[in-house]
Amino acid sequence: MKILFVLTSHDQLGDTGKKTGFWIEEFAAPYYALLDKGAEITVATPKGGQAPIDPSSDSEDAQTKDTKRYKEDKDAQSVINNTKKLADVNASDFDAVFYPGGHGPLWDLANDATSIKLIETFNEQEKPIAFVCHAPAALKGVKGKDGKALVNGKKVTGFTNSEEAAVQLTEVVPFLVEDMLQENGGIYSKKDDWAAYAIQDGNLITGQNPASSELVAEKLLAALKK
Repeated sequence: MKILFVLTSHDQLGDTGKKTGFWIEEFAAPYYALLDKGAEITVATPKGGQAPIDPSSDSEDAQTKDTKRYKEDKDAQSVINNTKKLADVNASDFDAVFYPGGHGPLWDLANDATSIKLIETFNEQEKPIAFVCHAPAALKGVKGKDGKALVNGKKVTGFTNSEEAAVQLTEVVPFLVEDMLQENGGIYSKKDDWAAYAIQDGNLITGQNPASSELVAEKLLAALKK
């Protein structure tokens, strides 16, 4: 199993002067769930090099068994500090792609032509494509084989408007994931704020929030074993 992880290169939280990036838990939980099952994982970002970690995901109350494992894992840290450039990766070299969230993707991956083409290629090759929390933002400009939005008519989830309101960033983010998915024709569903929830429709797998990252990894693993 060769799996590509795509992380954000964006580290500025709008005009707030605060930092953002990817959410550690959403990388670490799927990374270890898949790694421990023998997957070979490559990590890429739009700019290559060090992927920015969202400081909020590094706080004491955000820690999990997987983030603690990451903190002691020099190999995984090296992977994050030396990501490949997205333009240099080829979908044909991988069996699946996974996008962890954090607020960063709302600014770069949502509009990144290389990322959009990559997801479209994975989809054309009928390989699993998975996203969690804010990462479905990367689907914003992605088209399916029919030329319509990829999420059109598909069951999807992602970070909810009420969760965004709870973290007080509704006015900061360039768009709301829940609204965008619905505007693109996605059949959006969700559970309570912060509840673990992931949904699969064909080769498309989406998860609602950080707590859903392991569920997404499990669905991805199951899809690869078919």
